[in-house]
Amino acid sequence: MGVTKYVRSAWKSPKQSMEPRHRTGRMADWRHEPVFQRIDKPTRIDAARRMGYRAKQGVVICRTRVRRGGLRKGVVHMKRKPSKSGVTKITMAKSIQRIAEERVSRRYPNLRVLNSYWVGEDGKNKFFEVILLDPNHPVVKADSQWAWVADNHHKGRALRGMTSAGKRGRGLYNKGKGAEKLRPSLKANRNRGK
Repeated sequence: MGVTKYVRSAWKSPKQSMEPRHRTGRMADWRHEPVFQRIDKPTRIDAARRMGYRAKQGVVICRTRVRRGGLRKGVVHMKRKPSKSGVTKITMAKSIQRIAEERVSRRYPNLRVLNSYWVGEDGKNKFFEVILLDPNHPVVKADSQWAWVADNHHKGRALRGMTSAGKRGRGLYNKGKGAEKLRPSLKANRNRGK
């Protein structure tokens, strides 16, 4: 078994394999950092490699935090059935990971979001690390796997839902029966795909 598999198994079941004090200490440090923190190397090398990271020039890793929780609404005191009050079961159209990618994309307008992955959560926040590429860097332009990022039509990938989290939120990983209204887009099919 390779090193990556050991690292992945440690992150899959954090309660058994990683010491809780170590994890909570790390979260406590992250809470005192700025919301957007550039870091030298990924915290989860297995997830970063899976999402397309390679240790080269022109690659930036940014850790960010986003608030946790659903969209539970306050009760409106009007004469209506309690079941129609619309308090629970209201979910976001976007995942928290997608929101994290969009915020990082706005923070670094000269970089392009490649992908992101979860690194932890506490009672209030979820922490994600976002992989960014510099489209003007000569190393990125010369790399056959990353040269596509330099094209102009890849601007604002995160904001248009072109990353893995974005495609998942748009339902594009679904195939077969029930996925007829997802393409070319949800809006083209009057949002009947979700």
